[in-house]
Amino acid sequence: MSTATPATAPIFDWDAIDTVFLDMDGTLLDLYFDNHFWLEHVPKRFAEKSGISLDAAKDDLMPRYRRIQGTLDWYCVDHWSRELGLDIALLKSEVEHLIAVHPFVLAFLDALAARGKRRVLVTNAHQKSIDLKMQRTRLGGHLERVVCAHDLALPKEAPEFWHKLQQIEPFDPARTLFADDNLDVLRSARNYGLRWLLCITEPDSRKPRRDVDEFPAIARFSELLGQLRRGPTR
Repeated sequence: MSTATPATAPIFDWDAIDTVFLDMDGTLLDLYFDNHFWLEHVPKRFAEKSGISLDAAKDDLMPRYRRIQGTLDWYCVDHWSRELGLDIALLKSEVEHLIAVHPFVLAFLDALAARGKRRVLVTNAHQKSIDLKMQRTRLGGHLERVVCAHDLALPKEAPEFWHKLQQIEPFDPARTLFADDNLDVLRSARNYGLRWLLCITEPDSRKPRRDVDEFPAIARFSELLGQLRRGPTR
């Protein structure tokens, strides 16, 4: 975990926020699981299946990842199962013990509920990944709704995604906070008009904290708990 000194936490006007949209991987959950899975576990299993070395497997896979990064297929378990001839959902279950909720997430979600905020998970993750992670973490009990981008046939990076989200989960962009670790996704939300944006700077607990100047940013939700628990400011 990074030992960098955290910057001053952004201050939000919680009285002006009705809905909180939350990303899953890297925001609520430690991205270490996904990084380990795609960069180490999948190459290992692909090498075994193909009868090649681990290095050769990584050399094969990394360009495939990069070609479709940011598209819906990049996040799709079924796409990669077809593409690689592997049961990706089964492989995820092999390392599911690495799935972990970031520190202070549950306290933050409970504090949001205490302030009457609607908590909605908005994720690009495939439904099979969501199911595995909800079963492992029990996060579902701390959310009012889970929205899977695959059900909308668009990733969060796409401008049209937010229009489709509005149709199934009506929200006022001026009174909605959205937290994510992906800068491209945050830019897409900003372009749609979401007023309150929050970037997670330490999505993977085993990688250094990132410097983010473009958006209000935190490393841990503990940085927001004090202001959230103080109650209405009016």
